[in-house]
Amino acid sequence: MEYVQERVTTLHALRDHRPDAPTDRAAVVVPMTEREYGTLAAERVLTALETVDPARVIVPLRAPADRAPAFAAWLDGFDLAVETLWCDGPRLTALLADRGVNGSRGKGRDVWLGLGRALDAEYVVVHDADTRTYSPSFVHRLLFPLAHGHTFSKGYYARVEDGALYGRLFRLFFRPLLRALARNRDRDVLAYLESFRYALAGEFAATTDLIERLRLQRGWGLEVGTLGEAFAHAGFEGSAQVDLGRYEHDHRSVDGPTGLADMSEAVGAATLRVAEEHGVEIDYSSLPERYRAEARRLVRGYEADAAFNGLEYDRDGERTQVERYAEAIAKPGPDTRLPAWREAPLSPAAVADAARADLADAREGRSVDRRHHGDPGETVDP
Repeated sequence: MEYVQERVTTLHALRDHRPDAPTDRAAVVVPMTEREYGTLAAERVLTALETVDPARVIVPLRAPADRAPAFAAWLDGFDLAVETLWCDGPRLTALLADRGVNGSRGKGRDVWLGLGRALDAEYVVVHDADTRTYSPSFVHRLLFPLAHGHTFSKGYYARVEDGALYGRLFRLFFRPLLRALARNRDRDVLAYLESFRYALAGEFAATTDLIERLRLQRGWGLEVGTLGEAFAHAGFEGSAQVDLGRYEHDHRSVDGPTGLADMSEAVGAATLRVAEEHGVEIDYSSLPERYRAEARRLVRGYEADAAFNGLEYDRDGERTQVERYAEAIAKPGPDTRLPAWREAPLSPAAVADAARADLADAREGRSVDRRHHGDPGETVDP
């Protein structure tokens, strides 16, 4: 039955309903890059947030100096208390470098900066801006468990779009990777990760007490890494997942510099790091083959499910993806996570001051000191 419970509290959208939630005590963090500027999806998200009327909206923005001013002006046009936090300016980059937390850029780094600015709210909601089916109810649904005793809440939804199954990185990589660790099933962390119906969803909410404890991955491992931190600080009892209903956003190709194959490396490393930190012993020599076996078994199930629902299904293509993802399975490298804000070597106010001055310079057309932009070879994650 659809309303069955997982080990984490699972709230189902059994009807089209916007539950009561403390939106007036919440900050919403919406990371954006220059590709969201003026898009219909981003405009729909911001227009919907106008009806939600949260206490604040913080937009960590990744964009070049010649695009940031126009983007900030566009954001100012919405009837929202928006703080545009430009993440690429020279002062902010220098500040982070001076404090030893600059490193590679990516979505996780942007979200971390935004979370620091959100700590003056009681609750924080995080979600993306590329959602073509965004609803104001998303914020209400994510906040509802927090107002009823939980400290962490994550969204889930079915990735069925255009007559086909999506959510490929979750279906074909993350879930079978967890199953490949099955001999460690007595480890609660694996049961916790498997309890989430869409662990790679970018939508979550938490109390600020939890937010300031989170160590964040810098790039594509953000979602899994956040779940690992939630397990450590909220556990089964403090965690919930909520049904966000219909949800559509942009799809990525498998190959290319921002494709799913590259993403799988970060997701795999984050997953295995979480497992190791919580006592899971991993045999890396046999793990890729165990993963392949579990993934092939799931592919057979997906093929049957797609046929049952009259959906298109490319079995050979999915098996090819499995082989690509298997190449990403390796022992995690150096730990480059950003520190919890309660232990960070700088303050959110200093971040705001630097970002504000950078944006003012960009708006006035003042020159940007390229020396503060970091190594041009830095990793840049979407």
